[in-house]
Amino acid sequence: MKYRYAFFAATLALLAACAGSHVITGQVRAPIDPSEVTIYAVPPAKFEEIAIIDASSQMSLAITEQGNMDVVMKRLKEKAAALGANGVLLQGTGSANTGGVGAGGGGFGGSSVYGVGLSASINNKIGHGLAIYVPPAPEK
Repeated sequence: MKYRYAFFAATLALLAACAGSHVITGQVRAPIDPSEVTIYAVPPAKFEEIAIIDASSQMSLAITEQGNMDVVMKRLKEKAAALGANGVLLQGTGSANTGGVGAGGGGFGGSSVYGVGLSASINNKIGHGLAIYVPPAPEK
Protein backbone atom coordinates (compact mmCIF):
# COMPACT_ATOMS: atom_id res chain seq x y z
CA MET A 1 0.00 0.00 0.00
CA LYS A 2 2.78 2.46 0.86
CA TYR A 3 4.33 1.86 -2.57
CA ARG A 4 1.17 3.25 -4.18
CA TYR A 5 1.61 6.49 -2.26
CA ALA A 6 5.28 6.70 -3.22
CA PHE A 7 4.39 6.13 -6.88
CA PHE A 8 1.63 8.77 -6.68
CA ALA A 9 4.00 11.30 -5.05
CA ALA A 10 6.71 10.63 -7.67
CA THR A 11 4.19 11.06 -10.48
CA LEU A 12 3.00 14.40 -9.05
CA ALA A 13 6.60 15.61 -8.70
CA LEU A 14 7.35 14.65 -12.31
CA LEU A 15 4.26 16.46 -13.61
CA ALA A 16 5.11 19.56 -11.60
CA ALA A 17 8.65 19.56 -12.96
CA CYS A 18 7.38 19.34 -16.53
CA ALA A 19 5.22 22.39 -16.17
CA GLY A 20 8.15 24.59 -15.20
CA SER A 21 9.26 26.43 -12.11
CA HIS A 22 9.27 29.91 -10.63
CA VAL A 23 11.06 32.01 -8.03
CA ILE A 24 9.10 34.93 -6.54
CA THR A 25 11.09 38.17 -6.73
CA GLY A 26 8.33 40.77 -6.36
CA GLN A 27 4.70 41.17 -5.36
CA VAL A 28 2.35 38.42 -6.55
CA ARG A 29 -1.03 39.66 -7.78
CA ALA A 30 -4.43 38.05 -8.30
CA PRO A 31 -4.41 35.46 -11.12
CA ILE A 32 -5.56 36.57 -14.57
CA ASP A 33 -6.48 34.78 -17.79
CA PRO A 34 -3.40 33.58 -19.77
CA SER A 35 -4.82 35.22 -22.91
CA GLU A 36 -4.17 38.60 -21.24
CA VAL A 37 -0.41 37.92 -20.95
CA THR A 38 1.94 39.48 -23.53
CA ILE A 39 5.37 38.07 -24.39
CA TYR A 40 8.02 40.82 -24.66
CA ALA A 41 11.36 40.41 -26.46
CA VAL A 42 12.52 43.85 -25.26
CA PRO A 43 11.61 45.41 -21.91
CA PRO A 44 8.62 47.76 -21.87
CA ALA A 45 9.24 51.33 -20.63
CA LYS A 46 7.78 50.61 -17.17
CA PHE A 47 7.22 47.30 -15.44
CA GLU A 48 7.33 45.58 -12.06
CA GLU A 49 9.12 42.27 -11.72
CA ILE A 50 7.07 39.50 -10.10
CA ALA A 51 8.99 36.25 -10.62
CA ILE A 52 11.62 34.36 -12.58
CA ILE A 53 9.85 31.62 -14.54
CA ASP A 54 10.86 28.60 -16.60
CA ALA A 55 8.89 26.26 -18.82
CA SER A 56 9.54 23.35 -21.16
CA SER A 57 7.71 21.39 -23.83
CA GLN A 58 8.38 18.15 -21.96
CA MET A 59 5.43 15.72 -21.89
CA SER A 60 3.66 17.57 -24.72
CA LEU A 61 2.53 15.83 -27.86
CA ALA A 62 4.08 18.47 -30.13
CA ILE A 63 6.29 17.04 -32.87
CA THR A 64 7.77 20.01 -34.73
CA GLU A 65 10.26 22.56 -33.41
CA GLN A 66 7.64 25.32 -33.77
CA GLY A 67 4.98 23.19 -32.10
CA ASN A 68 7.28 22.60 -29.12
CA MET A 69 8.11 26.32 -28.87
CA ASP A 70 4.39 27.16 -28.99
CA VAL A 71 3.91 24.86 -25.99
CA VAL A 72 6.73 26.64 -24.12
CA MET A 73 5.19 30.08 -24.80
CA LYS A 74 1.75 28.85 -23.70
CA ARG A 75 3.19 27.44 -20.48
CA LEU A 76 5.14 30.64 -19.76
CA LYS A 77 1.92 32.64 -20.17
CA GLU A 78 0.02 30.24 -17.90
CA LYS A 79 2.72 30.43 -15.21
CA ALA A 80 2.80 34.26 -15.41
CA ALA A 81 -1.00 34.54 -15.35
CA ALA A 82 -1.20 32.37 -12.22
CA LEU A 83 1.09 34.89 -10.50
CA GLY A 84 -0.96 37.88 -11.71
CA ALA A 85 1.62 39.00 -14.26
CA ASN A 86 0.32 40.51 -17.50
CA GLY A 87 3.65 40.09 -19.30
CA VAL A 88 6.65 37.81 -19.74
CA LEU A 89 9.99 39.40 -20.54
CA LEU A 90 11.60 36.56 -22.51
CA GLN A 91 15.22 36.04 -21.47
CA GLY A 92 16.12 32.95 -23.44
CA THR A 93 15.01 29.82 -25.21
CA GLY A 94 16.81 26.65 -26.11
CA SER A 95 16.69 22.91 -26.51
CA ALA A 96 17.17 20.09 -24.06
CA ASN A 97 17.73 16.49 -25.08
CA THR A 98 15.90 14.41 -22.52
CA GLY A 99 16.50 10.91 -23.77
CA GLY A 100 15.95 8.68 -26.72
CA VAL A 101 14.36 5.57 -28.07
CA GLY A 102 16.21 2.86 -29.92
CA ALA A 103 15.56 -0.55 -31.43
CA GLY A 104 17.68 -3.04 -33.28
CA GLY A 105 17.70 -6.52 -34.68
CA GLY A 106 19.93 -8.89 -36.50
CA GLY A 107 20.31 -12.46 -37.59
CA PHE A 108 21.73 -14.85 -40.10
CA GLY A 109 20.00 -15.33 -43.40
CA GLY A 110 21.48 -18.26 -45.23
CA SER A 111 25.12 -17.43 -45.87
CA SER A 112 24.76 -13.69 -45.21
CA VAL A 113 24.58 -11.68 -42.01
CA TYR A 114 22.11 -8.80 -41.78
CA GLY A 115 21.15 -6.22 -39.20
CA VAL A 116 18.79 -3.30 -38.78
CA GLY A 117 18.96 -0.42 -36.30
CA LEU A 118 16.69 2.49 -35.53
CA SER A 119 17.13 5.38 -33.09
CA ALA A 120 15.36 8.66 -32.27
CA SER A 121 16.16 11.30 -29.67
CA ILE A 122 13.61 13.23 -27.62
CA ASN A 123 14.36 16.94 -27.96
CA ASN A 124 12.34 19.41 -25.90
CA LYS A 125 12.27 23.19 -26.05
CA ILE A 126 12.80 25.32 -22.95
CA GLY A 127 12.09 28.96 -22.14
CA HIS A 128 13.22 31.32 -19.38
CA GLY A 129 11.84 34.76 -18.53
CA LEU A 130 10.59 37.29 -16.02
CA ALA A 131 6.93 37.40 -15.10
CA ILE A 132 6.18 41.13 -15.05
CA TYR A 133 3.31 43.52 -14.44
CA VAL A 134 3.08 46.34 -16.99
CA PRO A 135 0.92 49.20 -15.69
CA PRO A 136 -1.67 50.62 -18.10
CA ALA A 137 -0.57 53.66 -20.08
CA PRO A 138 -1.86 56.93 -18.59
CA GLU A 139 -4.79 58.46 -20.39
CA LYS A 140 -4.22 61.81 -22.06
